[in-house]
Amino acid sequence: MEQVMTIAETRNENRVQLTIEGRVDTNTSPQLQKAILQAFQKGSTVVLDMAKVDYISSSGLRALLIGQKTANSKGGKMTLMHVCASVMQVFEVTGFASMLTIES
Repeated sequence: MEQVMTIAETRNENRVQLTIEGRVDTNTSPQLQKAILQAFQKGSTVVLDMAKVDYISSSGLRALLIGQKTANSKGGKMTLMHVCASVMQVFEVTGFASMLTIES
C-alpha cells in the first residue's frame, strides 16, 4: 500500500504555512523538500503544521534540515508546530530538536 502525504499551503504576507498530513518517508520527503523550498521563494517565514504527521524517516529529517539551512541562508525562519509525541521523540533522539524551531 502506497503511503500518501498531502501538503496544503496558506499564505499571509511574508508567512507561508504548510499543513502536512500523512507519513514523511523516503517516498514523500522529496515532495516535502520541494514544498519547503518553494515556500521560501514566496516568503521569509515558513511554518510547518505537523499535527497530522505521525511518522518521519531519516529522509524526512533531511528535507527539514535542507529547509532549515535555506532559512538560515536567506535570513528567514522555519518553525514546526503541533509536532506529535512520536515525531518529537525522533527529533530528540537524532538531535534535530535543538536544530529546529519547534512550537507546541
